Amino acid sequence: MEHYKVVLPADLNDYGSLFGGTLLKWVDEIAYIRVSLDFPGQHFVTIGLDNVEFRHPIRKGQILRFRCKKSRVGKTSVTYNVRVFGARYNTESEEVLFENNITFVCVDGNGVKTQISKER
Repeated sequence: MEHYKVVLPADLNDYGSLFGGTLLKWVDEIAYIRVSLDFPGQHFVTIGLDNVEFRHPIRKGQILRFRCKKSRVGKTSVTYNVRVFGARYNTESEEVLFENNITFVCVDGNGVKTQISKER
């Protein structure tokens, strides 16, 4: 799944770069959409992100392309790899600005970890 976001002035720190926390929020949101579509009717919560390393500054006006792919499905958890590319000037650019693995755990209505049902 691919998704796009534009970096607006409100997303920037006082050095003119995208706040790291804003990028992590977008990664979490986009991966959550993907897990919700892959496993409809089930509930997931984020339990972890891999080591976070920001490779390049991201500036105002940049259009970011997020590529989210499932990388592992366990009994109660699922992991997605999310890559972020700059798409404003070259929509086919494969330079990775940020990459991370994010893991979700399936929970029941009481928030207790439960087994994942078959994906669609």
